[in-house]
Amino acid sequence: MRELVRRRGVDPVAEPERFAELVEQAAADYADRAARGVLSELPDMARAVRQVHDAVGGFGPLQPYLDDPEIEEIWVNSPTHVYVARRGVPELTSTVLTAEQVRDLVERMLKTSGRRLDLSSPFVDARLPGGERLHVVIPDITRVHFAVNIRKHVVRAHSLADMVRLGSLTAQAAAFLDAAVRAGLNVLVSGQTQAGKTTMLNALAGSIPGSERVISAEEVWELRLPVRDHVALQTRPASLEGTGEVPLRRLVKEALRMRPDRIVIGEVREAEAFDLLIALNSGIPGMCTLHANTAREAVAKMTTLPLLAGENVSDRFVVPTVASAVDLVVHLGLNRTADGVVRRQVREIVAVTGRVEEGRIETAGIFERDADGDLRRGDGMPPGEDRFERAGSDVRALLADPRVLPVDARPGSRPGGEPWAAAGSSLAGGPSASAGPWAVR
Repeated sequence: MRELVRRRGVDPVAEPERFAELVEQAAADYADRAARGVLSELPDMARAVRQVHDAVGGFGPLQPYLDDPEIEEIWVNSPTHVYVARRGVPELTSTVLTAEQVRDLVERMLKTSGRRLDLSSPFVDARLPGGERLHVVIPDITRVHFAVNIRKHVVRAHSLADMVRLGSLTAQAAAFLDAAVRAGLNVLVSGQTQAGKTTMLNALAGSIPGSERVISAEEVWELRLPVRDHVALQTRPASLEGTGEVPLRRLVKEALRMRPDRIVIGEVREAEAFDLLIALNSGIPGMCTLHANTAREAVAKMTTLPLLAGENVSDRFVVPTVASAVDLVVHLGLNRTADGVVRRQVREIVAVTGRVEEGRIETAGIFERDADGDLRRGDGMPPGEDRFERAGSDVRALLADPRVLPVDARPGSRPGGEPWAAAGSSLAGGPSASAGPWAVR
């Protein structure tokens, strides 16, 4: 097959359909020759075709895990220890590789990314052709073997309505977030690793009005924003000569020159938080993700990261700027059930009121999980009520008991009055139809 691919000039990655045809032709030729007794028959031709396809056009023994929609992440600690995470639960696979196979797989994965991995640059972040994120560390940073992580970013939610169907948040909370995004509030999505921050950011982006131009900036392309007018930017590492690096800070600055109606940052980790604050403070709505244990810790972290931008940046500027620039924090967490299944949930939605007391930013809970694990309405109100009004939403009615609102008058409902969840469904809050289509559990 490799010889046939070279002779025909077919790129298995760029031309998967042509490559699949070549594999089928080769399999048919083999079957014909086996029928004439020239070659021995294969016990399972379909399996042989799949293995050849994976070996030449895919990533060999790891390809079945990449194709499995239930698997979210693959990591290789050593050639004999290959793990996968299936719906959040890690498991050791039966796959056994050799050190040479691991090196060859990494080389093939990096071939299309344009990124390098050597002794001078022992770490690499790259994007695979299928959209997966690759991270590799080599010795002598690791003890003996290559450490490989492949995160698939299985996007099961493209809108807030999908998040309701998955049970991540209630219909009332989804309708509120939909109205907040349409109103142009600045949203910070926080949570721990694998909590679903990128998925939530994609779902929130589904509520951005179609007339807006969105510029996104990431270290490695992961977002798949359902926006028509969208430009995606990605960082670039330095060359062998140490030149040509494009950091995330530079992308945020360049995004401001591209006539954005909204800015989306994949993840804020360092000094780019300062440039994001400058953008938000200039009146451009934005959204980003951040690692934090709680929503309030996320706000506190946003007041410290900008200090990394330089010695001339002080908390006297950063704290009031965060208080006025950040409007909402959507915090996600992991909930492990008794049977070991991990579920990603919105733990709380917090409003930043804009007030600062003794250097601490005041927040107010809009939605939060109670002791029973239900996401319930808090006593807080979001800032920018006038922005909701300009977007055609009555935020006070939206945050009232949704059962008293008719579906057609429900702010944030879909065109034609389609509700976020069907009447009486568990996603709407329970099986009782008498509670109305907007009952919230």
